Amino acid sequence: MRGNAMKFVAARAALAVALSTGLAAGGILLGAAPAAAKEKEAPKATYSKEFVAAAGPVQKLVQDAQAAKAKGTPDAQIKASLGDAPAKLAAAEAAAKTSQDKLAVGQFAVQIGGYLDDTPMRSRGVKAMIDSGMLEADKIPTFNFYLGNFAYASKDFQGAIDPLTKAVQGNVSEDAAAEMLADAYNEVKRPAEGLAALKMAVDARKAAGGAVPEAWYRRANVIAYKNKLGPQAIEWSTMMVEAQPTALNWLGAGQLTREFGSFGKEESLDLGRLFLRSGALDNEKQYVTREFIEYIQAADPRRLPGETAKVIELGLSKGALDASDVFVSDSLTQAKGRIVADKASLVGLEKDARAAADGKLAVATADAYLSYDNPAKAEELYQLGLTKGGAIDKDRALTRLGIAQFDQDKYDAAKASFAQVTGVRAPLAKLFSVLATDKAKP
Repeated sequence: MRGNAMKFVAARAALAVALSTGLAAGGILLGAAPAAAKEKEAPKATYSKEFVAAAGPVQKLVQDAQAAKAKGTPDAQIKASLGDAPAKLAAAEAAAKTSQDKLAVGQFAVQIGGYLDDTPMRSRGVKAMIDSGMLEADKIPTFNFYLGNFAYASKDFQGAIDPLTKAVQGNVSEDAAAEMLADAYNEVKRPAEGLAALKMAVDARKAAGGAVPEAWYRRANVIAYKNKLGPQAIEWSTMMVEAQPTALNWLGAGQLTREFGSFGKEESLDLGRLFLRSGALDNEKQYVTREFIEYIQAADPRRLPGETAKVIELGLSKGALDASDVFVSDSLTQAKGRIVADKASLVGLEKDARAAADGKLAVATADAYLSYDNPAKAEELYQLGLTKGGAIDKDRALTRLGIAQFDQDKYDAAKASFAQVTGVRAPLAKLFSVLATDKAKP
């Protein structure tokens, strides 16, 4: 968050301080207990004699500035009339002893700082109000946000961390607080801590029954990606697609999972299947052309001709693939030329798989059935292969068992299969599980 966006947040915070403390309506009057103290009723708040003496001139300056503002006096003229305000305010701050003194001088600092456009003064005032102990508990997170916001706007990122943390822990209503906290950590070269803080904000917002802003997920993804924090990038992209399952988010989540997941050809094949089922391939062609190509390469017309042909034809229909491209046209011709014979071999392969001592052939035959959109037969053979065991890739078989169950709308069974996947495939299985959860919704 930089530039005009940051100025907007700072200005909004200053106005909110004024409104929430009553300053915009005339401020405090020395000799009368402020609203915060009245609502608390105990302990009884009092001003010290020393503070009353020192603060009287400050109050006069504030009242005069308010009157001038009400008459339409230009801001520059009001600012000029407050030339000795900083010195008088400093004297009042030095004299503040009691809780009520601190609350009052904090209010004065916020208001005078507003007229003078003095961020450090306003920040000092907010801190004094927090330290007074007289703010209502439900307002403290918001005031900590103001304090952190002032520090952030001044690029005091280290100084922003503590108050913004307190604001986020209190589930402050200002959505910007959590992003600013994560960004402050990032600015001081502690990005992992920033992501942990943002996760705390997500958990606090969910616990309170509130909606988590999509901007939080996007901020986290940017921080994780730029700092090459692979596990966090995968975690946050998965969280984002879980919260906002759009076609673009599915594409981004899959791509980040692949980038930080050390995928081989078999994992890339199943990622293509995730893209197909989630709608990720429905994005604009400039975003998905490469994904179609990688899916075709992973499926391979010599190995899975039916699926390869299906993917190519889909890509052509969407304009993501060009029929004049030699790779595309050759792959489609080769795939179509193999489909009939490949399908005809399945009956014999299935018979041999059932008679085999281990599950290797059963899994390979299940792969073929899955590629021909026969998920029921694929499910049966994956389960057979897993039961027989032997030289099989268990995580790959479990992933594809889950896909076969997903394709039959057996979402609970699919999630149970995906939950058993470990190793490099675990993040991919998690994405499939998120998709199953989403599809199972009424």
